[in-house]
Amino acid sequence: MLNTKVMSGWMSSAVALGLLASSGVSASAEEVLNIYTSREPGLIKPILDEFTKETGVKVNTIFLSNGLEERVRSEGQNSPADVILTVDIGRLQAAKDYGVTQPVKSAALEKVIPAAYRDPEGHWYGVSMRARVVYASKDRVKQDKITYEELANPKWKGKVCIRSGQHLYNISLFAAVIAHKGEAKAEEWLKGLKANLAKKPSGGDREQAKDILAGVCDIGIGNTYYVSLMRNGKDEEQKKWGEAINVILPTFEGGGTHVNISGLALAKYAPNKANAEKFMEYMVSDDAQHLHAEANSEYPVKQGIKIHPTIASFGELKADTVAIAEIAKLRKKASELVDKVGFDQ
Repeated sequence: MLNTKVMSGWMSSAVALGLLASSGVSASAEEVLNIYTSREPGLIKPILDEFTKETGVKVNTIFLSNGLEERVRSEGQNSPADVILTVDIGRLQAAKDYGVTQPVKSAALEKVIPAAYRDPEGHWYGVSMRARVVYASKDRVKQDKITYEELANPKWKGKVCIRSGQHLYNISLFAAVIAHKGEAKAEEWLKGLKANLAKKPSGGDREQAKDILAGVCDIGIGNTYYVSLMRNGKDEEQKKWGEAINVILPTFEGGGTHVNISGLALAKYAPNKANAEKFMEYMVSDDAQHLHAEANSEYPVKQGIKIHPTIASFGELKADTVAIAEIAKLRKKASELVDKVGFDQ
C-alpha cells in the first residue's frame, strides 16, 4: 500500500477516479489495475466501468493533463502505474523514450491494430484514431475537396486560422508533411501556410471554428472529434461554431488523410502486469471499441465497428499509410521548422 503522504501528493496534482481509495492505492493486489491517463475522466469512465463489470478487476485511475511520463519516471520502480493511457503519438513515443514502458507481445492486439498504428517493438498500441482536417466556412467556401499542399497556396492568403504550430497536434501533422515531401519542401510549405494565416496562431481547435463563424478566416485546421463535441454538446455558443463549418477530409498528394492516435502502453514496472495486459486486449474488443468511438467521437482501429454518426457524416476516411512510428521520429525536425520559419510569431 502507498502511504498517505504519497497519496496526498498525487491528489494535489491529479484527479482520482473510479474506486481510488483515500487511504492509498494497492500496487500489488491481483484484483486491481492502476491507470495513469491524460484522457479526460468523463470520456473513459464508461469503458473502465464496463471492464470492471466484465472482469471483476477494480480500476484506479490517476488523471494528469500534463507531465504524465515525467511522473511515472520520477516514481521509478516504486510506481504503481500499470497502464499509461494517453493521446497523440508524441506522448506515446515520449513514454517509450523516457524508459517508462515495456514491450507487449499480444496476438489479440496485433490482429486488430494495423501495423501503422502500433510501435514496431510493441511499446505502445493505438486504440482509436482522429483525423487532422479542414474546417471550412459553410457560407464562404464552396469546394468540398482539398489537399494539405493547397493550404500553402496563395489563394488562401489571409484566410487560414490555426492553433500554435508547436502544439502536439500540429507538430504531428507537420512531421507527416516532412515524411511525404522531405525537410526542404516541408519548410517551404510551412512558410506558405504561415503567409496565408489570417491572424497569429492561438486558441484551441474549437476557437478556429469560432473565428470562422466571426468571419476572421474562411478555413481552419482541427481534429475531427472537436466538431462532434461542439455540435452535440450542451454549450449553445459552441453549437453555433460547429454548425458554421463543413469538415473537409484533406489528403496528401499521392497519399491519404493524416491521422493521429489515442493509445496505451504497459508501464515498465507494472505491479499488476496480467491485469494490464488483460485491459489492453479488452480495449480492442468490439464492446470497448464501440464505447470508445461513441464516447470520444473518434475512429475505431478495429474494422467493422460503427462510427459516431457525426464523424461518419464527414465522409469516408482514407487514412494516410505513413506509419505513426515514422511520424514520431520526425516530430523534433517539425518543431525545429516551426521555430525556424517563425510560424507562431
